[in-house]
Amino acid sequence: MISFKSVYKRYPDGYEALKNVAFTIHPGELVFVSGHSGAGKSTMLKLIAAIERPTSGHVMVSDQNINALKKNAIPFLRHSLGLIFQDQKILYDRTIFANVMLPLQIRGFQKKTAAGRVRAALDKVGLLEKENAYPITLSGGEKQRLCIARAVVHRPSILIADEPTANLDVDYAQSIMEVFRSFHQVGVTVVIATHDTTLLNDTRYRTLLLNQGKLTV
Repeated sequence: MISFKSVYKRYPDGYEALKNVAFTIHPGELVFVSGHSGAGKSTMLKLIAAIERPTSGHVMVSDQNINALKKNAIPFLRHSLGLIFQDQKILYDRTIFANVMLPLQIRGFQKKTAAGRVRAALDKVGLLEKENAYPITLSGGEKQRLCIARAVVHRPSILIADEPTANLDVDYAQSIMEVFRSFHQVGVTVVIATHDTTLLNDTRYRTLLLNQGKLTV
């Protein structure tokens, strides 16, 4: 579960990105976060991922209080999170397989187990046949699929994506959304920040609307 209670986030320059934000996202939900540029969407996601800390209020993620989380405990929190941010950090000197393998290497997975997980993640996003290719050969939509595979290879319970369909055409955007739906269908909690009205028109899912740092819906 993800819970915000009376959350404010003020940056050192005085900019108040979030103002008295409160909501709950239940396990297994797919939720969109929308709003104008600068509304606070990215800040909200960074609070969930413990990249930022709230100035006041309480943020709870998977029964852990982000406010009180010690620095050495953050990696353990992120074991339950899959993070897809706009700065993709793709390694262009490594194959697609090696890019997805990296998080498992860092966590010390055995090579055989890790390889199986990498291929399962690539298969899930439709890139298995390109595992030996290099990212430079991929289209924009395929690069986004690579980022998704890397985010889910450790099988997180919560998947967070910041503008995952930005700069993609309608067909690619829809194919990326299908990938997110497939994870939601197997019980993963999915939180997507987006401007994409095509996605937001899907009334099956709840939308949290931010305006000037305040939650209006």
